This record gives sequence, structure tokens and C-alpha cells, in this order.
Amino acid sequence: MEEQRSLEDRCAERGMRMTEQRRIIARVLDGAHDHPDVEELYRRSAAVDPRISISTVYRTVKLLEDIGIIEKHDFRDGRSRYETVPEEHHDHLIDLRSGQVIEFHSPEIEALQERIARELGYRLVDHRLELYGIPLKPEKK
Repeated sequence: MEEQRSLEDRCAERGMRMTEQRRIIARVLDGAHDHPDVEELYRRSAAVDPRISISTVYRTVKLLEDIGIIEKHDFRDGRSRYETVPEEHHDHLIDLRSGQVIEFHSPEIEALQERIARELGYRLVDHRLELYGIPLKPEKK
């Protein structure tokens, strides 16, 4: 598998002007594996550069979303969460107890979605699958 291009590289390819604060926010997003919300992105970015304001993070996130570099998700927890648009498609399983987001890819699910769309007279061009669940094993106290 080809290594995923950095968020900074993807921004440069689209001609986005990269200030130092935007670079920091992009690096924080690149390093995130937990689909952070804007407030968490702000905390992580401000830890690198305390001069970054939350409004800068909001504006940068909106800009990155508008140019199609990051995706916004609503995992039913009342906050918008973000991830870099993946180079390879994946879906999400959300643990309703812990809030953990698990990424997965299933060729069987992909094939089934294609077949359903075709049977209904459509060519599938995009989709988003989010599964919500609770662990089968009870939590240990």
C-alpha cells in the first residue's frame, strides 16, 4: 500500500496558502487516530503553539472541509468530529459506551451495497456506513 500523503502536501496540491498555524493544525489532524472534534484539535494545536486561537482552528477546519481534504462526522455524541479524507475507503463502528471509533473495511459489505444500488437501478458513487454498538462482553469493574 502506498503511504498516504500528508495533509500539508494535499493542501499544497490544491493551492492552499499554509501559514505556520495551519501547518500545526494539519499536522495534529494527520497524527490523530481518534476523530477529534474542534475543541480537541484546539487543545492539541495550542499545546504546540499557544498563540493558536480556537477561531483559527474553526476557520482552518472549515477551509479543509470545503476543499475536500477532511470529512466531518456526527457519531451521535453531539459534536462534529473530523478525519482526513482517506485514500482508501473505510467505514466506522462506534462503541456507544466508550465513544471509541473503530475503522474497518469489508469487501462483502462493499459488494452488497453495489448490488443493492444496481438492483434499485443506480450506480453507487459514494456512501458512508456507520455502525453503532455496545461490547458483547460486560465491562470489568
